[in-house]
Amino acid sequence: MGERDNERRTTVAIGVLLIGLGALFLVGRQVGFGWTEVGWPLFVIGAGLVLWFVAFAVGGQGGAGFAVPAGIVTMTGIVLAVQNATGLWETWAYAWALVAPGGVGIGLLVYGLLARQPEVARGGGWALMVGLGLFLGFGFFFEAVIGLSGARFAGAETILSAGLIILGLVIVVLSIAGRTRRREG
Repeated sequence: MGERDNERRTTVAIGVLLIGLGALFLVGRQVGFGWTEVGWPLFVIGAGLVLWFVAFAVGGQGGAGFAVPAGIVTMTGIVLAVQNATGLWETWAYAWALVAPGGVGIGLLVYGLLARQPEVARGGGWALMVGLGLFLGFGFFFEAVIGLSGARFAGAETILSAGLIILGLVIVVLSIAGRTRRREG
């Protein structure tokens, strides 16, 4: 399929999406449904879902290009929805890791799996794991050690120190194992 065909598919997909959104808003208006009553983070999630639609309508490399912002925008909406429901806005100190690299990872993982592109999915899985690791690590630090949202966790400094030692050991072992494999290969 040529570049021109991809451009045409993208344009048609965006046009169909706009028609669908317009019809949805028109029907909602006619039946008296107020979109703002649902919660403003749903607008952000909705924009992410629009990008997902475009990603799969375009397909191929271009689809993967749309899947990354789709994952980022959708994850941003989800984080905002949780924060809006709980009032814990200070969690942005570490929730950013869910948005990027976590949202990038979700975008590539989902697109790679559904589009049967295992390399894309694998890269997305790694990015998602990094995002989750950063979220958990910074979340533990900000909540348990510093007490950002309220109470601190007794013994958190000891757990954090032990975790850093274990992480350092894992990195050293993996680095040495990688060098050994390269020499043998």
